[in-house]
Amino acid sequence: MKKIVIALTAILVIGCKNENKPSATETPKEIAKFSPEVEENGIIYEVNIRQYSPEGTFNAFTKDIPQLKELGVKIIWVMPIFPISQTKRKATGGDDSKFASEMPKEEQHKYLGSYYAVSDFKKVNPEFGTIEDFRNLVKTAHENGMYVILDWVPNHTGWGHVWIKEHPEYYTKNAKGEIIDPINPETGKSWGWSDVADLNYDNQELRKEMTSDMLHWIKNENIDGFRCDVASNVPLDFWQQAIPQLRKEKNIFMLAEAWEPELLKDGLFDMAYNWESHHTMNRIAQGKNSVKEWDKFMKENESKYSADDILMNFVDNHDENSWNGTVKGRLGKAEEAMTALSYVMPGMPLIYSGNEYGLNHSLKFFEKDSIPKTKGKDWELRAKLGKLKTENPALNGGKNKAKYTRIKTDDDTNVLAFVREKNGKKVVYIANFSNNPINTKIAITGEFINYMTGKMMGLNEKQVYTILPWQYFVLVN
Repeated sequence: MKKIVIALTAILVIGCKNENKPSATETPKEIAKFSPEVEENGIIYEVNIRQYSPEGTFNAFTKDIPQLKELGVKIIWVMPIFPISQTKRKATGGDDSKFASEMPKEEQHKYLGSYYAVSDFKKVNPEFGTIEDFRNLVKTAHENGMYVILDWVPNHTGWGHVWIKEHPEYYTKNAKGEIIDPINPETGKSWGWSDVADLNYDNQELRKEMTSDMLHWIKNENIDGFRCDVASNVPLDFWQQAIPQLRKEKNIFMLAEAWEPELLKDGLFDMAYNWESHHTMNRIAQGKNSVKEWDKFMKENESKYSADDILMNFVDNHDENSWNGTVKGRLGKAEEAMTALSYVMPGMPLIYSGNEYGLNHSLKFFEKDSIPKTKGKDWELRAKLGKLKTENPALNGGKNKAKYTRIKTDDDTNVLAFVREKNGKKVVYIANFSNNPINTKIAITGEFINYMTGKMMGLNEKQVYTILPWQYFVLVN
């Protein structure tokens, strides 16, 4: 039987001139209210203000917001902007973590602490700039058609927060009456987050205060929602009380750093983390899992989540980069194929600061660091995929998402093939997730355009195709 070799690797294509490079859209005078339509083709960008630039300021990021339109960004998630507690400020992480106060005095100034050890929920970290600078960031984002959500830390505060002295009843205490750091509910032991104090949501006044502080940012600073840190560690009934109050004030977007389906019910959170897809992609890239595990995960999600639930797809984020290694280190030769997969599968793709510039080092978490800022193939890849995600309804990933159908191949252990469909539009994804060339039939027939090259590509289910190691294709009708 005739065999066709598919030999145009995506990496070479991306390096060529991009004739379909997206153009900047016209700047709206006033951003529209947030709506479910934004979720269908949205792309979310996580900005680490401290590490985004050598200056580490709001202003240094704000000037770059207009060019994020080239990447199709609709939502900007700003990592915590609040003042960081001086008390028990961390200098290192892990089991042997040390506080800044334990380091040599001449070095203590360089340990800036964790963004998640908040000392005041209503102020901004002076290292990043002023509240006026932050307001300009929000204004600039809105002028460029992007919404801004704040990283909120509801589970704990820094040990220097005013509540420690004024409202110790807001905190969890041990048998001796001492305030403790957060406990892992699965083990009953400390997470090791020794720089923060655990909040006790049995206290009704705490609930009111926390909701009030969140409303402050919506009412007074015009933000568009929140990404809520360890959202599942906070009682569900708090979210059931608080989120409706927030939504009464404004149409907002709520992202939970959690996977639990109940957080997506009854108008609570709009989107949750797709942790399992992230871990599965890592394991496949590292040869620990096969495509069969991907298919198993997708079927489990069908029963676990409702059809209108939205998950955030990611190959990287601040935790993964700083603690579990870089995208290139975790994914290796599979990096481009997995990045493309995060865009074309159901859900909303995430870009973490530096991914667009080929970030290839783990950013320091407690000290100043910086990302590269030279545009190259990583920018072009995300611009190309971003244009497809934002313009083609076959990649809708919100409450009215496009259909996902697995395509049968002769090698379902190593070859992943599926089609997304909506409103007569199709996007086909085919990839060889192995270190070896694969000969296989692909059970789909039709004429398509190879989106990455712009060339026509016919598929015939009776043909045998050779797909090179880690090669992938994104085809459109």
